[in-house]
Amino acid sequence: MSEEQQDSIVDIETPTEITTNDTEYIGDKTQPTEEILNALNALNQTTAQNGHEQSPAQQGNVKQDTPSQEAPSEWHVLREKLREQPHDPDGWNKLVDLAEARGEIEQIKQTYEALLEVYPNTSSAQIAYLNHFLSPGLFPYAEELFRRFLRSSPLVDLWKFYLTYVRRVNTSPASREAVSKAYEFALSRIGQDKDSGDIWSDYIQFLKAGETTTTWEEQQKMDALRKVYHRAVQIPLENVERLWSELETFENSLNKITAKKFMSDLSPSYMQARTVLRQLQRHLGPLFPPPPASSSTRPHLYLPPTPTFNAAERALVGAWKTYLKWEESNPLEFEDKDKTTLISRIQGVYRKAAIRMRFYAEIWYMAFVWTNSMGKPEEALNILKSGMEANPTSFLLHFAYCELQESRKEHAEVTTTFDKFLDVLRAELDELENRINSANSSFTSDAPGRNVPTSAPTGNGLGSLEAGIISNTSSFATQASDEKPPKVKELSDRRQEYGVVWIMYIRFARRALDLKAFRSVFAKARRDRWTPWEVYEAAALMEYHCNKDGGTGVASRIFEKGLETYGDEIEFVLRYLGFLISVNDENNARALFERVITAFAPERARPLWERWARYEYQYGDLEAAQKLEKRIAEVYPSDPPIKRFAQRHTYLGTDAIAARDLGFAMAARQPAALGSTSTSNSIEKRTDSLLSLTSASHMLASQPPIKRASSPDYKRREGSARPDFGPPSKRQRPSSPPRDRDRERWEGPPRKRFGSPAGWERERDRELQHVKKDREDDKASTLPTVISWFVGQLPSPVSFDGPVFRTDDLMMLLRNAVIPSATRRATPPPTPLPPAPPAARTSGGRPPPDYGPYQGPGGGTRGGRRY
Repeated sequence: MSEEQQDSIVDIETPTEITTNDTEYIGDKTQPTEEILNALNALNQTTAQNGHEQSPAQQGNVKQDTPSQEAPSEWHVLREKLREQPHDPDGWNKLVDLAEARGEIEQIKQTYEALLEVYPNTSSAQIAYLNHFLSPGLFPYAEELFRRFLRSSPLVDLWKFYLTYVRRVNTSPASREAVSKAYEFALSRIGQDKDSGDIWSDYIQFLKAGETTTTWEEQQKMDALRKVYHRAVQIPLENVERLWSELETFENSLNKITAKKFMSDLSPSYMQARTVLRQLQRHLGPLFPPPPASSSTRPHLYLPPTPTFNAAERALVGAWKTYLKWEESNPLEFEDKDKTTLISRIQGVYRKAAIRMRFYAEIWYMAFVWTNSMGKPEEALNILKSGMEANPTSFLLHFAYCELQESRKEHAEVTTTFDKFLDVLRAELDELENRINSANSSFTSDAPGRNVPTSAPTGNGLGSLEAGIISNTSSFATQASDEKPPKVKELSDRRQEYGVVWIMYIRFARRALDLKAFRSVFAKARRDRWTPWEVYEAAALMEYHCNKDGGTGVASRIFEKGLETYGDEIEFVLRYLGFLISVNDENNARALFERVITAFAPERARPLWERWARYEYQYGDLEAAQKLEKRIAEVYPSDPPIKRFAQRHTYLGTDAIAARDLGFAMAARQPAALGSTSTSNSIEKRTDSLLSLTSASHMLASQPPIKRASSPDYKRREGSARPDFGPPSKRQRPSSPPRDRDRERWEGPPRKRFGSPAGWERERDRELQHVKKDREDDKASTLPTVISWFVGQLPSPVSFDGPVFRTDDLMMLLRNAVIPSATRRATPPPTPLPPAPPAARTSGGRPPPDYGPYQGPGGGTRGGRRY
């Protein structure tokens, strides 16, 4: 239906008139207009005549409903609680029950208005609200509510309720035209919804019931019925098959020849609609579960809960996204001439999704992207506004809104949005801090063990950044409060997110305005106690890259000023040091390193030592590098000298000494070649590598020969092996060591590992042969990409601390298990297992397995087993 036709419907002066405006996507505003206030005044007079006269206090303010000398009622207590925590569906349902039980119309109004302010476009609440004004004296107020609610509602149940009301107040034959227009108006809004089949059927029955007096009127009636039928059977409605059957009967009753033509033309569209209906039912099934049972006479008010992003909620979001993308794919195959219908259908779907998933910013963003792609920027902007009202802490929606407004050159609006968003996040941080402090009163703002380095006096400022002049009269003289937030992980994470908003703010100010505006925003950020160090780094780098006239000096001053506040943040100090190195300011970089290195404990200072050592190794002289190594050895005496020497000869992560001379490359490939074994065996098999990594090279020759202990597990496997196992698989199982390697490692007398260089070389050659063989085996059987990724995500074998099964014995158990069958075929008794060797029972390794029949939890004589 065209906009002109809709406007003509709206202009009819009947109780069905509805003012609409399609530029508003979802009307979140529920404040009464002046016209509604006038209707309320008239309504108050009516209620006074009916014995419900309210006092001035009751008409003015809900807080004054109860005299001050009386205790607040349960309704008032719950209402105040919901003001502080508005997103409480159960609380709102209880508040409605209390208001309706009391029966005061003003309190009912206040309850529903407050509820719809938090949950706008909730059709169940709107219908329950309207039910209180369906008596003849209250119809004007009901119509005002219909004007507000129907403007943007995509929900079929509200439109059904509206049409019932229209037919109730328009009973005379002269008002049939108004009812017909109300049906057309409703179907133009929600006629594509699969649940609107009842409205289509009611409209058809309404047209059939129309009386005609002339042949021309009868023909007009038949044409109207045919038109409605033809529209309905091309939509995936719940009752589309019944409507198709009715249409066939209707056409055949008029003319069988024309009926065959009409049905043949409509058949492809009908079949497509019926197919899409089945797909639609599969998509919508999990999205709209049945509502819970209501505790009162009225239906339960479904109010969307705030997300916790658990597995079920993430699955629900994924189902909604899948459904929305499916709708965008045009499953009904609308042609270009019907693009308006397609847009209307998808628009209704997104409106419904935004109501149902109100507190999921991703759904709002999808609606914005789609609407903007349809060439409706104003409507897309309204979506973001409504989404930000529903999700005031959403980074996604606020950033999208700011970018859209920046592209429209609405710079003042962007500034206002960033300021409001920061205020909301700041209040959230304050609340979180108070909660943490109340939970742990001993936690102070200065955490124990935190060392603050000595920095330059505060008198040396950055210079006037606002004017872009490097001088000692710095705007950095005004600094944030000395009180620092507590260092708790949750609070630190939130603070970093808060800093991202400041960084986006200064980016906008720099690119949309100029450097002066950027410096002004940064000055506000510096006065904020919640500003993290990342903002200082971002501002400094922005000055360096965007200010071609003295930007390096200004950036250094910003870093220096940040050091006064964040000198105990090792990450910030590293960033500052890295910046000075990158701009080739060696003197200041060396001075910074010497100034801060003693302020951190050794365990925290290691990244600084490593960073400065890399610089000295690459660009310093040998004497300076050796002096630095001596200092590092004094701070970290447990570090082997070979480690520092290898780092000095490393470039871009390539450490040939560690990979080739110390065997890191081969050690890294050993778990893949040998498979998953117990923790003790894994450590035992890599004794050589561990010794070479943790000991100095000159100490190896003086150590006594290291003998490798025999493997009790291997002896148990050899003892329990039976000849009837069948041929082994081509590729050894992970838990079973390769046979050739077993003989080499475990049989024969123990060999000396480091007794002589010749023995070292022979062992290295042997291991290289093993690695080469492993590589050939890996190349022979490659895993699919998905399986390889999955295996890569699994934890390492050493992290498993549960029971370890012997694979061969487990396979034999499954092979010889007695499994009952329906045919009761004779099964030979299982071969008894040989007793475990005494060494396996007495050693400190795994306990001997118990493979007897499983008797359930707690069954048997030994109690429940773990496996």
